[in-house]
Amino acid sequence: MKELEKQYKALANRRRLAILKYLKRRKSASVSEIANYIKLSLKATSKHLAVLYAVDAVEKEQKGLSAIYSLAVVQKSVIKHALTFI
Repeated sequence: MKELEKQYKALANRRRLAILKYLKRRKSASVSEIANYIKLSLKATSKHLAVLYAVDAVEKEQKGLSAIYSLAVVQKSVIKHALTFI
């Protein structure tokens, strides 16, 4: 139950939903690209991405000093279901 609660809480934020929508369209993006899209600071964007990463909604690949995020290949049913609506 605790894991399910975490997933729902991760989706209960308009900024995180905007991030997922952006990644669904773009396939992958750096933190700065995502921050520019959602009009938020790098620090705040990184915190939102950390929440999404913790529930396996996104994957992270380190390329030098940049972190590149994309939607997770294998997603939990709650996340997968939410992505059909955004």
